[in-house]
Amino acid sequence: MARPTMEDVAARAGVSRALVSLVMRDSPKVSAHRRRAVLEAARELGYQPHIMARSLASRTSNIVGVLVSDLRNAFFADVVEGMDAAAQRSGLELILNTGRRSAARERTALESLLSFRPGGIILLSPVLPAAAIRQAAQQVPLVLVSRGSTIAGVDTVNDDGELGAALAVDHLVSLGHSRIVHLDGGAAFTAAARRRGYRIAMARHGLEPMVISSEHTDSAGMAGVRKLLKIFSPGNFPTALVCGNDFNAVGAMSALEEAGLRVPEDVSVVGYDNTSLAALRHIALTTIDQPRVRMGELAVEALAERLRDNRTDPVRRRLEPELVVRGTTAAPG
Repeated sequence: MARPTMEDVAARAGVSRALVSLVMRDSPKVSAHRRRAVLEAARELGYQPHIMARSLASRTSNIVGVLVSDLRNAFFADVVEGMDAAAQRSGLELILNTGRRSAARERTALESLLSFRPGGIILLSPVLPAAAIRQAAQQVPLVLVSRGSTIAGVDTVNDDGELGAALAVDHLVSLGHSRIVHLDGGAAFTAAARRRGYRIAMARHGLEPMVISSEHTDSAGMAGVRKLLKIFSPGNFPTALVCGNDFNAVGAMSALEEAGLRVPEDVSVVGYDNTSLAALRHIALTTIDQPRVRMGELAVEALAERLRDNRTDPVRRRLEPELVVRGTTAAPG
């Protein structure tokens, strides 16, 4: 069957198409009894207003495009959950796309989102070059989550990664660890602050830092541990790892177990993000908690504020992370 149109609704309700359009835009110019008639006719026909057409007609849009960097990482799901809650409160509709942590794919995904003529776009931990972000920001209001920016008019929402990494080091030192290695997040934007926080905290405790280049994936965590196994003899192996994120930490734990090393009896492990993965009983990962849901809410709220109030000055929000202690850290054996 053909999809019901606005003309079909008008014919069923016995009104003009223009009046149906006013009802669908929630205009106060329509009387209560005519509004009821139109909505009842729409319900009977199963009519759904075309969001893009409505946006083009009104020259405004309640569509928010969201570019998610990596669908495999539970961190992003939690942030999007916060976005969804805030969008519902603000009367906004989310459209999601992903770039699979590839700059080329993200550029294509961003162009696709822009084709919907959204009211704004949120980029969640993008790997896009700054030039592409600047170009998009000239077309629509833009919010970056888990990535900083100095581009005029672009809002940002981040956690304090430097503080988070320092919390991890301080916790391990308090347990008696001194040989603490950092498996970092490679080229990811958040990795730089966490590396810096790790190095500063190690220096503050008078300890020698060691950073192994890695990525925010489980396979990279495994590769990082295997590299350490080639560098260190069994009797001199690091007693603790500060990992770039929870995914990386789980991969590191798998490689440690593969090598016959126990967590936390032989090696303590700290992750970052406090995803649902970390809380699973058989993993019970000590980790750094980012307020993920709140970050998503703040991103949508910043965008809604721009659309509602025509704000032009950039907003920079940075939230404090917290240490969550579970079962993967203990005093060195």
